Amino acid sequence: MTEKASYTIDVQVETRFVPDQSKPGDNRYVFAYTVTLRNDGDVPARLLGRHWIITDANGKVEEVRGEGVVGEQPWMRPGDDYEYTSGAVLETAVGTMHGSYEMLADDGTRFEAPIPAFTLSIPRTLH
Repeated sequence: MTEKASYTIDVQVETRFVPDQSKPGDNRYVFAYTVTLRNDGDVPARLLGRHWIITDANGKVEEVRGEGVVGEQPWMRPGDDYEYTSGAVLETAVGTMHGSYEMLADDGTRFEAPIPAFTLSIPRTLH
């Protein structure tokens, strides 16, 4: 009996507020986030697409779906890392994001890599 391959993408996110692009008086808060993906599975895989759910402090929810990330569809061998930086614009000083990446392993298996929820907030907003 053969062991089933493991399909695991670890996702880590770091965020920062971008004050020079934000205009709080106009309810415009810009955040950058850097995502590091690591293929912790047994099979090489390509990131095909993304699905984000972005929620601001007013409860406004925006869903974003698209191909790849920052114009790329990275292929990662087991143990490989891939990092990119993107951004989000909210109408409030605090919000959250979560979602998933659609992955395709080299053996033809499609799987989802969950993106754990993380918080976007201007400094000194949350304790």
